Amino acid sequence: MGFYGDRILPHLIELTCGMSALTPLRERACAPLAGRVVEIGFGSGLNVGLYPSAVASVAAVEPSDVGWRMAAERVAASPVPIERAGLDGESLPFDDDSFDSALSTFTLCTIPDLPAALAEIRRVLRPGGTFAFLEHGLAPDEKVRRWQRRLEPLQKRVAGGCHLTRDVRAELTAAGFILGAVDAFYEPGTPRPYGALTLGAAQAA
Repeated sequence: MGFYGDRILPHLIELTCGMSALTPLRERACAPLAGRVVEIGFGSGLNVGLYPSAVASVAAVEPSDVGWRMAAERVAASPVPIERAGLDGESLPFDDDSFDSALSTFTLCTIPDLPAALAEIRRVLRPGGTFAFLEHGLAPDEKVRRWQRRLEPLQKRVAGGCHLTRDVRAELTAAGFILGAVDAFYEPGTPRPYGALTLGAAQAA
């Protein structure tokens, strides 16, 4: 990933995505999880400690060795068993129908081939399994979208390929997921081009 992507970016993500104001949103995103969970883009483990008691285990998919090392204390303290079990969300090393739930928080924006990753998540989820998510992406207002389109090239360079204009709900629907309750809103205190959030859950058909 290069020096910046490998050494610096995980710390930048920890700083921006680890703000305490996001913790209640992360907890809401984690609430539907149960059974065996695969977490795509585990990062430094910012969701550890927020998994509900119904979660039996977490398979962490994380490409960054630095991010995984940063997560070490959180993983060690977790009452839920967590294992680093994959590196690439576009090619998951699991059998079909292996998991009851999947989780993604602020990850879908950076995956180069998002349709491939969503197809993989759907493949490894059992029929009826839950995909819970908290993501930023395409704003509901055209004025904000125009700014997102202007800012996206710079955002992709400095934030590990992060897209501002991905339509999370449309991508999930196109991948064959059945959307449940989804909440779309602007994160208070964050510039709107960066703070258009989508939180909810979908079911694997």
